[in-house]
Order: sequence, then C-alpha cells, then structure tokens
Amino acid sequence: MKTSHELVVILDFGSQYSQLIARRVRENSVYSRILPFNTAAAELKKLKPKGIILSGGPSNVYQDDAPRCDKKIFGLGVPVLGICYGMQLEAFLLDGAVEKSDHREYGKQELVLNVKDSLLFKGFGAKLAVWMSHGDKVIKLPKGFRTVGHSSNSAISAMENKAKKIFGLQFHPEVVHTPQGNQIIKNFLFAICKCSADWTMESFIASQVESIRKTVGKGKVVCGLSGGVDSSVAAVLINKAIGDQLTCIFVNNGVLRKNEAEKVVATFRDNFGLNLVYADATDRFLDKLKGVEDPEKKRKIIGGEFIRVFEDEARKIGTIDFLAQGTLYPDVIESVSAKGGPSATIKSHHNVGGLPKDMKFKLIEPFRELFKDEVREIGRELGLPKEVIQRQPFPGPGLAVRILGEITRERLAILREADDRVVAEVKKAGLYEKIWQSFAVLLPIKTVGVMGDERTYENVIAVRSVNSTDGMTADWTRLPYDLLEVISNRIINEVKGVNRVVYDISSKPPSTIEWE
Repeated sequence: MKTSHELVVILDFGSQYSQLIARRVRENSVYSRILPFNTAAAELKKLKPKGIILSGGPSNVYQDDAPRCDKKIFGLGVPVLGICYGMQLEAFLLDGAVEKSDHREYGKQELVLNVKDSLLFKGFGAKLAVWMSHGDKVIKLPKGFRTVGHSSNSAISAMENKAKKIFGLQFHPEVVHTPQGNQIIKNFLFAICKCSADWTMESFIASQVESIRKTVGKGKVVCGLSGGVDSSVAAVLINKAIGDQLTCIFVNNGVLRKNEAEKVVATFRDNFGLNLVYADATDRFLDKLKGVEDPEKKRKIIGGEFIRVFEDEARKIGTIDFLAQGTLYPDVIESVSAKGGPSATIKSHHNVGGLPKDMKFKLIEPFRELFKDEVREIGRELGLPKEVIQRQPFPGPGLAVRILGEITRERLAILREADDRVVAEVKKAGLYEKIWQSFAVLLPIKTVGVMGDERTYENVIAVRSVNSTDGMTADWTRLPYDLLEVISNRIINEVKGVNRVVYDISSKPPSTIEWE
C-alpha cells in the first residue's frame, strides 16, 4: 500500500477561499496543503509538489506592504496557477503591470476565450460563466505570456506562459458560482501537473496507522472522546494502530446536550468495547464559568480546564505520553491564520486554540489536515455506524457558545430541552443528515408574551440551521414553514421559561455558524 501522496501546494495570500481551493483539489483525489504566502522556494522544492496555486487575497500587489511570494518559485519547473490576486502577483513579479480598475468586477461575469488550444480550458466552448471579485486588473502581460480570455471589464482575465507552465485566472474557479470551475481545476491537475489521483481515504488510513505506530512506539495515548464524528473516528483509527496502548477519556464538562454523556458511554464502552474512562467534571467546569459572560473567556476556560481534567485522569491511569484529538483542518486554519498566512483569525478555541502552554502531553492529531467530509469517509472505511458518522458537528465548548451571557444550571436546562426538540423534529422530518448543523441558541434577553390569560416575561430561543460542506462557508437552511411551526410550538409549550422562538437567516460569511 502506498503511504505517501503527490502534493499540490496552495500559497495563502489571505483569501476567504483558500480552504475551498484546497478542498477542490482533494475532491479530485489529489492531496493539497495550504502554506504561508512567503514560504521560500527552497522549502517548496524539498516538498516536491506537482503544482503550486497562488490564492486570492484582499491586498493590492503594487502596495509596499502587499504579501508577495518568493519569485524563485517560477523557476522551479513546477506548474503555477495564480487565482485573482495570485494572477496579479504573477504579472507584477514577472514585469507585467497591474493597476486599479475604474470599475470593480464583482459577481457573475462572462469570460470570452481568446484561444482554443489552452490546456487550462481544454474541452471548453468560446464562452463561460465565471465569478469575479476584484478591484485591480492586469494591463500588461509579462514577457512570454499570452492572453487566454477576457471579460467586458478586463482585457486580460486569463493568461498563460505555456513554455514555463505559469497560468493566471482573474476569476475564482474554486467557488460554485463558476459552474465549470472544477473542470478548470481538473485540467490544471491532470493535463498540466500530470497528477495521478492517488489521494484516497484508504491510503490515508494506511499512512496514518504507520505514522501513529512510529510516533507512539511503546508509549501510552489518551484520546479525548466526545462522541462526535471527529473524536470517534480518531479513537477507532488510533485503536486500529496501537490497540491497548490507547485509553479514551470522556469528560462531561457540564455543557453537553441532553442525555449526551449516557449515550457516549453506552455507545463506545458497551458497544465498541473501547477502553473508556468517564470523568464527570460538571461541577468543576460550572464553578469556573460562574459569572463569565465574555465568549472568548468561556472558550479558554473550557479549553484549559479540559486539559487539567485530562491530566488528573491520566495520573490515575499511569504514565501517559500523548494526547490524541480530532482536530480538523478548518480548526487549524481558523485558529492560526493559515499557518502564518495573512488570513484573519476567527477562533481562539476549538481543539487547537485553548490549550495551555504548559500542557504535559504531546499531541497526536491524525485529522489535522483533513476536512469533515474526509473524516466521515474514513469512518465509513473503518466500519463505524451511520448514526456516528452522520452526526452533526458540535462545538468543543459545547452549549457554552450557544448560551449568550452567563452559564447557569437553569439556563443550561432550558437550552438542553429546547435543543432536544429542534433535533428531534429535524430528524422526524428526515432532514438531519441533509443539514450541516441544526440547533437552538439561548439569547440573553427576555420578552413579553401571553400564555393563557396571563402576561409572561420569559426567554427567547433562536433556532439555527445551516447547509455547508466543510464549515468554512455556510448558508442558512430553508426549513419548511410547517417544520418551523412544529419546532416553535413544541419549544414554547413544552420548555418552561421560553415564550418566543426566532429563526436565524444569516449566512457565513459574514456571520459565523455558532453565535459565540
């Protein structure tokens, strides 16, 4: 079994779509990694990439402080594809010219191809719909380049240097709004980079089993098992690699959903036979969270206390060398700004952000560079049941980020009951597996209502449901009105302390999926 993979590198210049580029490459069975825009050409050469993609970004290439890649990458003999800012950077660094456009090009546009023999547009007609998002444009081609396509606003919307295999697109092929964008990416990967599509979850499992065994040696590993997709699949994968050297610890942090602790213990200890320790630290967490309203403080308290509980439980077990987590690529990207790239940091805690610097464990994160759908595919390969694999994502800080304001036992009880009704009705409607996330949020306000013949002054529950493929972007779900009516009626009639239900119709961006 082959355990190494061909690689395409994405250099991140701060685009909100950098992660989407990585996903599109992987969807074509080619492994991709996002690296900082200023990664040296010498370092890239060591990685032996089959291709390099320069992402878009919010900067202007002609500004003194604009992010720029090592110019030497264009001399590595590796195909390069520049997207939006990436194309402008190619032109700028290779002695072309870029200037501010009189008319910003944003949204759906028509690209007209100037030539018929471009490998990047192999199999295309004369015109195609594309998605633009830029305020600058290339006005002069670098030496050795030719114009491949133009739009009504830009005479150079696609360019290439066939001899050096350097390509530039002013539009975004990675977004769904460019209908034939995936074919362009395929052409780059296979017609130009000559990739062999060797990135499969079967090969990933083999490589990770080998890597985990080598890393752990004769050491002992504890795995934080929450019952969610990521940690569950991680536990089964690591168990496959090292067996009895793994102990799973399930921590009840007091901000779990209704009956969640009981379900996790029954599923993994009783049904799967994993070596599982159950630590009920509810009081410990809620004492730390008392009076805290700031969402960042909540996240850091939960992340820090989580590790302390682990350390306490590990001491009872014996000598432990490693902590395993189900950290995903979006967690890493959103927490550490694309590994040094200019992307804005969004999260300070998921799995990666709230860990104390003096943590006593070394980390094992087998899914650190995977997206959620890839982890689900691994779960299927490993034989996990559908109800685990298709479970909707649940944040590491739990209900703490779905209760706006202070966390109290009373407020937790209200949210648990409301959330239970949301999930139950979404499942009953047959929509649970078709939706990325659907849940309830307890707002920090009370409103006047009428129940029976009496006026009430009670809590407000917001219902949130979104569609997504990886959590990086999301659109609000158009739930049927009849379903929303049932959910609202059940919450108001059955959950004491609630007299109003609202529905969140915000997308990501500009909003986030969670409220805190």
